Amino acid sequence: MIASRRASVLPGRPYPLGATWNGAGVNFALFSENAERVELCLFDPRGRREVERIVLPEYTDSVWHAYLPDARPGLLYGYRVYGPYDPANGHRFNHHKLLLDPYAAMVTGGIVWSDAHFGYRVGSARADLSFDRRDNAAGMPKCVVVDPAFTWGNDRLLHTRWHDLIVYELHVRGYTMKHHGVPPELRGTVAGLASPAVIEYLSRLGVNAIELLPVQNFVDDRHLIQKGLRNYWGYSPISFFAPSPRYLSRRDLGEFKTMISRMHDAGIEIILDVVYNHTAEGSELGPTLSFRGIDNKSYYRLASDQRYYVDNTGCGNALNLTHPSVLKMVTDSLRYWVNEMHVDGFRFDLATTLARTNDNEFGTHSNFLASLEQDPILSRVKMIAEPWDLGPGGYHLGDFPAGWSEWNDRFRDSVRRFWRGDGSLPEMATRLTGSSDIFDRRGRRPRSSVNFVTAHDGLTLHDLVSYDRKHNEANLEDGRDGADENYSWNCGVEGPTSEEAVAAMRERQKRNFLATLLLSQGVPMLLAGDELGHTQFGNNNAYCQDNDVGWLDRSNLLDTSGDLFEFVRTLIAIRRTHPVFRRPRFFRGATTADSPLKDITWFTPDGREMTPDDWNDGGRRCVGALLSGDTGDRFISLQGYRELDDSFLAIVNGHDSPIEFTLPSTAAVAQWIEQFDTARWAGSPTDAAFSPGTPFTVADRSLVLFAGGAPP
Repeated sequence: MIASRRASVLPGRPYPLGATWNGAGVNFALFSENAERVELCLFDPRGRREVERIVLPEYTDSVWHAYLPDARPGLLYGYRVYGPYDPANGHRFNHHKLLLDPYAAMVTGGIVWSDAHFGYRVGSARADLSFDRRDNAAGMPKCVVVDPAFTWGNDRLLHTRWHDLIVYELHVRGYTMKHHGVPPELRGTVAGLASPAVIEYLSRLGVNAIELLPVQNFVDDRHLIQKGLRNYWGYSPISFFAPSPRYLSRRDLGEFKTMISRMHDAGIEIILDVVYNHTAEGSELGPTLSFRGIDNKSYYRLASDQRYYVDNTGCGNALNLTHPSVLKMVTDSLRYWVNEMHVDGFRFDLATTLARTNDNEFGTHSNFLASLEQDPILSRVKMIAEPWDLGPGGYHLGDFPAGWSEWNDRFRDSVRRFWRGDGSLPEMATRLTGSSDIFDRRGRRPRSSVNFVTAHDGLTLHDLVSYDRKHNEANLEDGRDGADENYSWNCGVEGPTSEEAVAAMRERQKRNFLATLLLSQGVPMLLAGDELGHTQFGNNNAYCQDNDVGWLDRSNLLDTSGDLFEFVRTLIAIRRTHPVFRRPRFFRGATTADSPLKDITWFTPDGREMTPDDWNDGGRRCVGALLSGDTGDRFISLQGYRELDDSFLAIVNGHDSPIEFTLPSTAAVAQWIEQFDTARWAGSPTDAAFSPGTPFTVADRSLVLFAGGAPP
């Protein structure tokens, strides 16, 4: 029989929420505005047996709380919350269900699925209006009381300047599962990510920020488990403070903190992909795992018929950030990851949902956006929006406030279409120069645009040039999932090929995409593995492929020569060495006092400056961009003011035939020194010199970069 109370239970305090160890005991506090009673359930060290239930004795300002003076870190617990089960009025309390603490800093175990996890009788004719009395504790993860102490030493947030960032998006598990430099027992974990071999590789490549796919605790959805699949990406959250236990080699938060500390030592920032727009509890027919059973009416955005949920996310529900306590939970979570875990920033999944107001409209002054802007901690870290959701009027690229950066899918699509052969030259030029048409307002800068050609959601770079259509058969969804239009081109053959001409064009196209990305204004984001030829075999939605499809296998890579890696490394070195490719301000087409050149000048193949008629010529697909070495960036560093950079000429040829391009003549340039040519890359940069006015043959579908040598 489970004990229902203990003698040493004190009232405790309503703040902070969660389970807080103060060195003498543990304070437990749980928000629930509409509950009638809350029980704290304690478990044996293995989490298999509930050993005690304690009624939280105090209820203050919608918070239930107690203090256990004899509780210690490592204690496993959960909650049972009593109240009305009245879905028609928004209430779904069911005390038969063990619930996770929304503020738990650590969770152990995973969900063992059964019908007992649902608050209603699965299969009942009354659906979610029925009531289920089965206990689900045996199949539930358990919360863990933690001691947050950690010796950080001199570690602190790096605060790398936005326009100096080179972001590398990776998956903790997929990146390390088959990495031969990671000890086998650490593969798939943040300890593996902290391995010297991984950090040395990232440093050698030259990236200075990694964006981790979701690491906050998430659920393997039941329908995936039934198919023999798993939630690989992690966009099904259930805990916003706790890292997923699958990413920890042992029950120790210090492992995560050590990884961040080692990355910081290498000059690499950590950006977390966070999912606060919805939870794994889904629609009214979803399970009761935490928020739904704690206070459904407060935590979720409900429709006018309160039985149902407003679903702007396509995942069945949306968190109700118009409720002060829910907004507080999200901001508390963000501050926790900054203060306690030292992360440098966040990428917000479906950020439009977070910024919706009471009338479900997107608002630049919504509670969420305003709360971050005024917060003394969060306003100083990096914030990146995925600026869309699936709700009404959900696309808001360029509409987020000053201080934010945004995933720019217009860059992705424009660049893909240009190199495929059906894109617009003016559109391509606008994306190359920072997308001023989208972001140049309210004092925003080019860094507002996070540029990417590939990301976790979609084809890898190798697949982008190898497949004309998606191949998602392994997802077992009959091809319904994943985008149908990827603006990809297989270069003549669908999938793997032994045809040398096709393979050569694919490699050239990869270099075109990478050069465009890393030489464009804005913040570039690389997808991990693209620099190595990683393939997902045409799957453009590998969210459930926790296997060889999703994992990066370095022993089976298509770029065995290392040429592509060296090309990316060369591009990153050029970008990091030359601030002309990461200007802090938009181009204006004007000269400065320090340079006779305009900040940017566009040239036709015959060596003259582009005119409006040239830009309106729909058949034109070749242009040269001359970038002045005066970037206007006069920030003070330890070395003093930054000196003027070299001027550069980038020529893009999107035609399917070579073009004779007359290298521009200007008094500021004595000779043009070739840096690389995507059509003639041989594993290392070139340094051939050409006089201004010299005709240069630009190969079909290629990009050539020249540095301008100044007159003596």
